[in-house]
Amino acid sequence: METPLSVVIGAGGTGGHIYPGLALAEALRRRVPDAVISFVGTERGLETRLIPGAGHRLHTVDMIPFDRSLGAKRFTLPAALLKSAGQCRAILREQRAQVAVGMGGYPSAPVILGARLAGLPSLIHESNAVPGRANAFAARLTPHVALAFAAGGTRLPASSRPELVGMPLSGPLASLDREAQRAEARRALGIPAHTRLLLVNGGSLGAARLTEAAVGLAEHWRDRTDVRLLIKTGPAALDAARARLRATGADRVADAVPYLDHIDQTYAAADLVICRAGSATVAELATIGLPAVLVPYPHAPGDHQTHNARTLTEIGAGVLLRDEDTTAASLGALAGSLLDDPRRLGAMARAAGAAGIDTHHRDAADRLALKVLRLAGHPLPVPVPTAL
Repeated sequence: METPLSVVIGAGGTGGHIYPGLALAEALRRRVPDAVISFVGTERGLETRLIPGAGHRLHTVDMIPFDRSLGAKRFTLPAALLKSAGQCRAILREQRAQVAVGMGGYPSAPVILGARLAGLPSLIHESNAVPGRANAFAARLTPHVALAFAAGGTRLPASSRPELVGMPLSGPLASLDREAQRAEARRALGIPAHTRLLLVNGGSLGAARLTEAAVGLAEHWRDRTDVRLLIKTGPAALDAARARLRATGADRVADAVPYLDHIDQTYAAADLVICRAGSATVAELATIGLPAVLVPYPHAPGDHQTHNARTLTEIGAGVLLRDEDTTAASLGALAGSLLDDPRRLGAMARAAGAAGIDTHHRDAADRLALKVLRLAGHPLPVPVPTAL
């Protein structure tokens, strides 16, 4: 009997690493329906909710972040890495894996080291325009590196062989036609035809700065009938945001939610998004053509979110706003001017297509899946339709 394809994917911490890993798993299953796919993460990140929720097995290991802010605890990183790599080697053997994949973030580094210890081929996917610390380390252990953005390979070891594949997107996002699905999405969300929808998205865990500014903006706009705000706060800030909206009467014009479970529907309904510049978000916006005000997280390693944002701002698909400048007043002035200028919004929506990057990420999951299959030595199946 032929051994089934078994792939172990390291992904955790934030949605920016987890969602591309899930998109890769989708693409592998489309091509090899009986593939055994499992994930490695920790007990601390969103992987504990997102990965089992998508129907995949999650193994957890004892890894700590590659983060200088840990203080003296950072000196325990080598010991934690060796311990978690040993755990990953055992997982790889238990799963009878043929290949290991690291999607970035600290849970993926021990997967790549564990594969090296187990003598298995491995591949890393760098999702940012500046490599993260975990991937910069992991790239010393495997020559197989896939990039979401071309700039992501500039600071990797000379021994690596980076290849541009794009950012893996889930089927609904990869196939989203924003204009065609707009009317149905707005009806589902209860947005009247004459009302413009401003989405505020602070990333997978929310962003205190964006939530504060958006709630303040809702207070200023609470008597308007031509605009609606949808504020994704993350779970931690939800109750406080909702209480403030109710107390000021701003809930007439704004809704606060902890998550966006149907992000494709929300993107289709929105006219403008104010968001952080995580790599997955930037790739999604480029693919679907949603105008954006990008507020990079100022403490991201290597300032990678600013570099991510520039892939949109330099082609006119987005506007950059510094974190320290993000207030209710500044958001009101900038978002208001954009929402009042349909011609500019239309030009921003078309900019990614004009630059040729709108289709770059649509097939990325399938391109990455083919690389994984080749490394696993698995017979390549006949081509299947992509998510388009």
